[in-house]
Amino acid sequence: MEKGRRKFSREFKLNAVELSYSRANIRQLAHELDIRPELIYRWRSEFENYQGTSFPGNGKAKLTKEESEVSRLKKELVEARMERDIFKKSSSHLFQERWEIYQFIRNHINMFPIEMMCRVLDVCRSGYYMWLKSKPSQRALENKRLTKKIKLIYDQSKQTYGSPRITQELKAQAISVSRPRVARLMRKANIKSITKKKFVVTTYSKHGLALSPNLLNREFNPKRQGEVWVSDITYVRTHEGWLYLTVIIDLAGRKVIGWSTSKTMKAADTVISAWNMAILNRPIIGRLIFHSDQGIQYACNDFRAVLRKAKTVIQSMSRKGNCWDNACAESFFKSIKTEWIYRFKYKSFKTAVLSIFEYIATWYNTYRRHSSLNYLSPLEYGRLLNNEKNAA
Repeated sequence: MEKGRRKFSREFKLNAVELSYSRANIRQLAHELDIRPELIYRWRSEFENYQGTSFPGNGKAKLTKEESEVSRLKKELVEARMERDIFKKSSSHLFQERWEIYQFIRNHINMFPIEMMCRVLDVCRSGYYMWLKSKPSQRALENKRLTKKIKLIYDQSKQTYGSPRITQELKAQAISVSRPRVARLMRKANIKSITKKKFVVTTYSKHGLALSPNLLNREFNPKRQGEVWVSDITYVRTHEGWLYLTVIIDLAGRKVIGWSTSKTMKAADTVISAWNMAILNRPIIGRLIFHSDQGIQYACNDFRAVLRKAKTVIQSMSRKGNCWDNACAESFFKSIKTEWIYRFKYKSFKTAVLSIFEYIATWYNTYRRHSSLNYLSPLEYGRLLNNEKNAA
């Protein structure tokens, strides 16, 4: 026996229409009411077109002027809110290609009516439906594949790379792409380098010890390794107290060749310990300028005696209160703090030491691309210098 056509009371229709004005997802409402979405849209049209005479086929009952005005205002308010929400959610698509706008409409079809999205975003419905039937463009497919590679590089960089370094990494993989395109795809996928934070560098130089002249004079690009080393000390907060990080960097390649982590600021625990690692990793073979700030650890007799043993080492110090004289060491501390240290709350000295080791040994020295090295890593740049030396 054929199933009879369902009939709905006037009250049911009125309640369904009233409820539809407060819901963004009409399809979901129709599912809850066990009716087709087209019925709700038809009932709304009838309700609005008769302007107060609701569903004349069911008794021609009329709303009062006040009820009609309230319903009209509710409808306008819901539509205004939906238009506002469409603008907010589609703000990144407004000035993009048309297919991206169509993609936004398709992704939000369960939240907003198609007709309203097309009107707000200034596209025609027929164009949208034609796009639905068509296959993705070659450009769209390329952007999808490229976005996956961008996400992979971003994750491998510990979420530190922005569009310039990601672009260089893609080019290293033989993928030709412009930086603006990478930046655009990153914005669309909500991929961005972690937020930078300011940090305070402190140096105690009121010690009355002898100082060395500024021999480096901001010449930060030596031609060979082992020609200039720079060093500095900074603080790392842990729940057990301050941990002090000392680094020594070979300017030819920006590699951290020596570092130490200590609970005290004594020269033996900081700069001397880092020096011992540096000469182990990169023995001194000629004249070397060792540059630092005027901190007491670098000016003390114990460390000066260590430098004198090397014989070919000449000590250099920044001018008082001038951080630009040791900009490369300062730059390293900014990188490690903003890209790594500030992301963690270290509960112990041990966890902080291991974390710092991981950043320097497994990331900074081996993989992190430097703009000052033509976007090569210290490891790659060092190999390049060695190859040039052997070829000569």
